[in-house]
Amino acid sequence: MRVPMNWLRELIALPEGTTTADVARTLTEHTAAVERIERAGGEVSGPVVVGQVLSMVPESHKNGKTINWCRVDVGPALNAQGHPKNVEDGVEGRGIVCGAHNFHVGDFVVVSLPGSVLPGGFEISARRTYGHMSDGMICAVDELGIGEDHTGILVLPSSVDGHALVPGEDARTILDIPEDVLEVDVTPDIGYCMSMRGIAREVSGVLGGAFSDIYGGVGTASSEDCVEDPVAVEGPVPVRLDSEACSRFVALPLEGFDATAPTPRFIQDRLFRAGMRPISLAIDVTNYVMLESGQPLHAYDADKVTGSIVVRKAGQGEKLRTLDDVERTLDPDDLVIADDSGAIGLAGVMGGATTEMSTESSSIILEGAHFDAMTVARTYRRHKLGSEASRRFERGVDPAATLPAVNRAAELLVRYGGATVGAATAVGTIAAMPRQSINADLPSRVLGQNIGKDEVIDILTRSGVTVTAMGDSLSLVPPTWRPDLVDPFDYVEEVARKRGFDAVESVLPRTAGGGGLTKAQQARRRVTAAVAGAGFVEVISLPFMGDADLDHLGLEAEDPRRATVKLANPLDDTHPYLRTTLLPGLIEAAGRNLSRSQDDLAIFETGTVFRATLKAAAPRPAVDHRPSDAELAEIAAALPAQPRMLAGLLTGHWLPDRWDGAAVKVNWTHAVLLAEEACHAVGLELQRRAAALMPWHPGRCAELVVAGQVIGHAGELHPTVCRKAGLPARSCAVELDLDALIAAAPGGGTIRGLSIFPVAKEDVALVVDEEVSAAQVREALVAGGGELLESVELFDVYAGEQVGEHRKSLAFSLRLRAADRTLTDAEAAEARDAAVARAEQVCGAQLRAQ
Repeated sequence: MRVPMNWLRELIALPEGTTTADVARTLTEHTAAVERIERAGGEVSGPVVVGQVLSMVPESHKNGKTINWCRVDVGPALNAQGHPKNVEDGVEGRGIVCGAHNFHVGDFVVVSLPGSVLPGGFEISARRTYGHMSDGMICAVDELGIGEDHTGILVLPSSVDGHALVPGEDARTILDIPEDVLEVDVTPDIGYCMSMRGIAREVSGVLGGAFSDIYGGVGTASSEDCVEDPVAVEGPVPVRLDSEACSRFVALPLEGFDATAPTPRFIQDRLFRAGMRPISLAIDVTNYVMLESGQPLHAYDADKVTGSIVVRKAGQGEKLRTLDDVERTLDPDDLVIADDSGAIGLAGVMGGATTEMSTESSSIILEGAHFDAMTVARTYRRHKLGSEASRRFERGVDPAATLPAVNRAAELLVRYGGATVGAATAVGTIAAMPRQSINADLPSRVLGQNIGKDEVIDILTRSGVTVTAMGDSLSLVPPTWRPDLVDPFDYVEEVARKRGFDAVESVLPRTAGGGGLTKAQQARRRVTAAVAGAGFVEVISLPFMGDADLDHLGLEAEDPRRATVKLANPLDDTHPYLRTTLLPGLIEAAGRNLSRSQDDLAIFETGTVFRATLKAAAPRPAVDHRPSDAELAEIAAALPAQPRMLAGLLTGHWLPDRWDGAAVKVNWTHAVLLAEEACHAVGLELQRRAAALMPWHPGRCAELVVAGQVIGHAGELHPTVCRKAGLPARSCAVELDLDALIAAAPGGGTIRGLSIFPVAKEDVALVVDEEVSAAQVREALVAGGGELLESVELFDVYAGEQVGEHRKSLAFSLRLRAADRTLTDAEAAEARDAAVARAEQVCGAQLRAQ
């Protein structure tokens, strides 16, 4: 999500003195990581001013090109500074050659005068060209670095926000540049932040400042043309919902729309800075409102819609030509918008070509709807047709924003396109949000922090939650834009986020010692060979580090990795400690490679780390005799913990760009791969679960578990860590306790021979409570399947109305095979049923009806 700061400041009255860096830090610490800050128009320097075209004479040249010889008024003072011949045929102003033809005499334009510098280091100077001394340049949008349009120069309106333009004034003020733009990495669980509305609310909740949500009620008070938001209203556009995948649909007709009206400059600028391309007024307004509210909209040419609008599932083999001019064969699971002629849009993904807006369109039907997230997600993946709309529906859209967003778009189309608003049709309902009760001290108990009841209520209230306190019990109802607040621990996470991720202490789990020496040596060889075989390169680094290394990793003062052992005589004063983690050595090795243009790295290291204890200093026995057993025991007790660790670091690409396939960038899965290969090498199965531990990204960190014990972490490094350590963004790392891994490895066993008989495949879908993990169900299936069960793989997870509230469906693929015979259908079914029965007994699973 790209967030233009001027737009954000318009939505929220930030406290005086709040900088872009303050906002970025607030979002990163409390909501989602700000990956970077761009500065739109920041490369423009020098005299870039408003000019008015006084005359233009077209001239044809031998190269076949027709240019315009223009006189441009840039104000009396700047006109006088130009070329001595500043008056020609009685017209005063700068003489400028321009190859564009999309402007006229009297138009206001942006003029870059000699001495100015445009993006890319393009210096402007007076030069002779096409037989004239061109004393400046009339600029296009792309030349100013504020857009991609290069088809013509930028024509300004005669006034901006009531201010009449004056030749010679600074054009940057008119264009609202330079402007900071935040690039926010919105995680899937906070889809409401895929909007300026959501980002503004998050910033306001932490930094303070008045935020008035124009989409928060059941209408938009800013336009008299807008209607109230009833539960259901029959308007002139008949609408029918024939699928539960659409719970709300609003259709608002507009007449007398001027499709040729230009999109206001401020909307174009905001769209471009938010990462979208301006197209036409109707489309730009729907995109603008989507970015502002988070509610995707669609505009149909009303004259091309026949009969009633119906929301339904697609028919078998039904066709639809989408706006990208591709005819698509629809799947029966696809949700479509249809009229009497058939499908006219792929719900939540892309509209159809038959009802597309054009320059002749004068009647519009604005659509605002709430579609099922899973249905939209499956549809756009099935058709490989991701869009800004589908990405928002997939994450969850505010169902109460349908009509307010349609009203907001209608208001803009009335103001800038001369349209007249008709009566809205609103069908469907807005489902009640789930009520949950928690004890006021639950956040304190879970987070290990002293958080008072009043603070919990204040935080949740600022997040839009309706809180009713009954003694120490809090009754909670989330707002419509927060579908992620379901169980008690979702509210605990909300409290933690609003207090700040940095306030949650990182605690390293205790590590166990190594096993028997022979076993450990053999196991380490197997692990090293397996990791190297997976594509990682082993490095060996010096076991020293300094405070800066730990600071770069973002470790808190109480973090166990801060318990360092200081050397009495260090080789380097900047590295006076024995390492407590392998990551600083890997980061240093990566930096050395990156400085030599080796950008694609997958390196690993095994080695001992040293963690200081709180025990007394080791005694110093006399050297004239052998130390006693008691003295040796005291020495051993005073030594720091020295577990052997395995760590890896990845940057750049996992696979290069080649003739037989595109490049594959490294991601958290490759970091987890190292851990999985290490576990498989010693006969263990790795389990993963989400965690938050620096230096990893809090939303992309996996806790590595074997035999019920946490042995390490893997995932994407925190953006701040990457920046401080000089690593490319989204670099990944893994570190695990190798001694603990080996200690958990089985002592022996037999290897079953490979069967020459065919496999029998069985798929089962089991419905369980949402708190039951897929790993638990898989373990139960394995236990119940017996010797015939060769493998169990999870291939689908579904949660929705069909499986019930607080329930989910887990679909597994079972592979069954006997060592001495081909299994009969009855034998395969018996093994499958035994596995399902075990899951029913252990996990309370129910076989899902087909």
